[in-house]
Amino acid sequence: MVSVPASTPFQVYDTTLRDGAQQEGMNLSVSDKLAIAPLLDELGVGFIEGGWPGAVPKDTEFFKRAAKELDFRNAELAAFGSTRKAGTRAVDDPQVRALVDSEAPVVALVAKHDLRHAERALRTTGDENIAMIADTVAFLVREGRRVVVDAEHFFDGYRFDPAYSRAAVLAGFEAGAEVVALCDTNGGMVPTWVSDIVHEIRGAVGPDAVLGIHAHNDSGCAIANTLAAVEAGCTHVQGTVNGYGERTGNADLLSVVANLQLKYGLPVLKVSEGLPGGLTELTRIAHAISEITNISPFARSPYVGGSAFAHKAGLHASAIRVDPDLYQHTDPANVGNDMRMLISDMAGRASIELKGRELGFDLAGRPELLGRVTDRVKDAEANGYTYEAADASFELLLLEEIDGQRPQYFRVESWRTIVERSGGRGTPATAEATVKLHAGGERIVSTGEGNGPVNALDHALRQALVTVYPELESFELIDFKVRILDSMHGTDAITRVLIEMTDGQRSWSTVGVGPNLLEASWEALTDSAIWGLRHRGVTPR
Repeated sequence: MVSVPASTPFQVYDTTLRDGAQQEGMNLSVSDKLAIAPLLDELGVGFIEGGWPGAVPKDTEFFKRAAKELDFRNAELAAFGSTRKAGTRAVDDPQVRALVDSEAPVVALVAKHDLRHAERALRTTGDENIAMIADTVAFLVREGRRVVVDAEHFFDGYRFDPAYSRAAVLAGFEAGAEVVALCDTNGGMVPTWVSDIVHEIRGAVGPDAVLGIHAHNDSGCAIANTLAAVEAGCTHVQGTVNGYGERTGNADLLSVVANLQLKYGLPVLKVSEGLPGGLTELTRIAHAISEITNISPFARSPYVGGSAFAHKAGLHASAIRVDPDLYQHTDPANVGNDMRMLISDMAGRASIELKGRELGFDLAGRPELLGRVTDRVKDAEANGYTYEAADASFELLLLEEIDGQRPQYFRVESWRTIVERSGGRGTPATAEATVKLHAGGERIVSTGEGNGPVNALDHALRQALVTVYPELESFELIDFKVRILDSMHGTDAITRVLIEMTDGQRSWSTVGVGPNLLEASWEALTDSAIWGLRHRGVTPR
């Protein structure tokens, strides 16, 4: 049972812009942070930690611009920093002064709560470290700031010396801290350890003190540890969108808040009445932030991943047709996601029927058609095709079985490619492709150049068709994947190509299979053009 009193305000604290930005390969500009922060506010978090002003020049600039450019509806901006240096006063410490100068109404103060870290990392005494916590918190409170103490290395420190870590927590509260967030900085805790320790600390600080949890994922338990801490009495949770963070990341705040609201019934997200946001925007916001960070969304992320509500096996599909809740732990609409049916060689008639319904085709009551489509899918997948990630190709296959043919936007007469390199090793090769086709009542011959034969084919196809179908101008290839299916055959192996295209409003994927890369790519490219034109409402000319 959750021991949080119903009257206790729950706090959600996002640290994507600071802790999440420490992820390997992530480099957020000031503009990136200014774009992400409003999305976090729209989600309904209570606090957005923007960075470390005074220590990181980019973060100092962020806070200056945020004060002028950002107008949060739900969240408050927090600045991150550390306690004063040993042997000084907080009022004289320039880094502490920078926290005040940032104009952020909230300050997250990182403070050592492990005696070993105080002595070995800070090279001071345990008593001086506690004095540093008390002095810095008290100074910031006098300056009118709400203070959240990040109790760094708390859980490891508590297991080493409970009395010291407990004293450090009490020092923060006694100096005026609003929250003390207990940190599993090394990420090595498991839920029972977290639960036991939080219970003990809750008893020490009393029922009214606001305890928080900040968990890293090195043991794979960050989300579970966060929930265990809430059950034990924490009313403040910290985390990052999509689980970003150094090493293996932080607790994924999106999964945390979805669990707290949907499983525990705690209304933790605060969204202004009449404005969009909240849990139903979870998936959209997760993907929007992924675009800004330039880190591809993880398909198997709970709640918001593309595969979170995807079903493949025929047995599942049969049950889902009767009642979707039989194989889903929650309605995907609760988090702004959708159920998806995956078409594969495991698909039965129920899967095909549900997928057809998803694509806008009513196949119920047409057993002969369902049988043909099911058999064709299984035969195609036996020959190397896959429709799990190629909905557009499956839809065209379905149209062939329903109408007897695909939409006839053009008829291909022939195509060819030439790759030429003049000079020795290191000299770039050039590629040229010629496409001959019929469209709009004309025979069209087009030649395209590119940095490879597939790129040249793409250019030649577009140039051939764009005069008849100007809608193709907006089409852009955004992903291209190649897989060798029978590598034992070496250079003679069957090749599968998956491509993703967008028109700026939606994206779609097609698959091609052939005895070589070019034939597979040509099939996927032409399917992509056909599907895109059809869904733009274009009539064949």
